[in-house]
Amino acid sequence: MARYKVLFNPYSDNSRGEAECKKITQYYPNDQLEFEDLTKIKDLNEFFASLPDDVTVVLSGGDGTINRFINGVDEKYFARDIYYFGTGTGNDFLFDLGIKKGQKPFLMNPYIINLPTVTVKGRTSKFINGIGYGIDGFCCEEGDKLRVKKPGKKINYTLIAILGLLFKYSPTNAKVIADGVTKNYKKVWLAPTMNGRYFGGGIMPTPMQNRLKNEKVSTMVFHNWLRLPALVAFPSTFTGKHVKYTKKIDIFSSKEVTVEFDRPTALQIDGETVLDVTSYTVRACENRVSLEERRQEAAVLKVNS
Repeated sequence: MARYKVLFNPYSDNSRGEAECKKITQYYPNDQLEFEDLTKIKDLNEFFASLPDDVTVVLSGGDGTINRFINGVDEKYFARDIYYFGTGTGNDFLFDLGIKKGQKPFLMNPYIINLPTVTVKGRTSKFINGIGYGIDGFCCEEGDKLRVKKPGKKINYTLIAILGLLFKYSPTNAKVIADGVTKNYKKVWLAPTMNGRYFGGGIMPTPMQNRLKNEKVSTMVFHNWLRLPALVAFPSTFTGKHVKYTKKIDIFSSKEVTVEFDRPTALQIDGETVLDVTSYTVRACENRVSLEERRQEAAVLKVNS
């Protein structure tokens, strides 16, 4: 009988996270499962340090849950097997991998090492999917407001985006510095930087980005659009067909990129909103290691401890 510790986020999937995570039992009918609220663990490093070797961790939640996890655990603990059971709302991480919500847990270790970092307002953190800046951040900001007004109700981010493009959101001017090369843009609606291909519940701004093979991040700048043409072109970002608009959409890869807006705008990191942001800087992982190398390092540390 195998032993599993299932860490769940009760706030994922519109606060249905605990109930959704219990569906994992169908995949381990003869094993020992212990469920623990991720949000109540004060120190995840202490949690892993005290975890018996024969217990396998399964993380249950959505993109925001993964973000909380990767920023709360020292990467040395990623040498032990960690599985993921997707139960979130947007699930861009799953979408990128071609996996559906609620499918059998899979090994997530290869996807949580060598992650890029983003620095916003003096705080640096890792991210799993991408940084949304512009109307995507606006959508997250408006969604958060609706969630407070109507708890438990599903948020229609597509409708929020349409209303933003038509009326509520105003584009900015932006300066983008990628690996030391500076470009200035007018009327920027969207300027995300990506580790994967998807964010915002299925938007694919950087179709060629590969989270496992790329040693760089990809940035897309959606610029110089008037309102109505922007509304017409925006749906193409869900399929990757927006790349045909070469005069008004720039996509490029870099090891370090800074995006500066000329007025404060909301930004999202793996779906979590940060308000009043004037700039962000993303850096790709410099010292990349393989999972096997990470496990060898952990084995040496264990022997020497």
